[in-house]
Amino acid sequence: MQERLLKIILDVISELNERRDQKISTDNPLDVSFYGNSAVFDSMQLVNFLARVEEAIEDEFDVEISLTSEKAVSQRISPFSSTRRLIEFAIGELEEAGVATGA
Repeated sequence: MQERLLKIILDVISELNERRDQKISTDNPLDVSFYGNSAVFDSMQLVNFLARVEEAIEDEFDVEISLTSEKAVSQRISPFSSTRRLIEFAIGELEEAGVATGA
């Protein structure tokens, strides 16, 4: 499950990198920070990125989840602070939606 979600996220980053002057490095893919002090996105870019990830998750798992819900933004540790955290949050949302994650 983690590998499938990581691939989805990296595919979206790759798509975005095609149009970005300043490329998002994926040398340490689990540590990419999406929002915050050392982040790769501003708020509008983050929303666009998360919408693309949600669409890709829906295509892959045939279920809709929200990565921008009140639950996501109210987490003590933001799911947008790293790829690792975003994957953990997405797994939780997939489990709540009834997708067997095997985690």
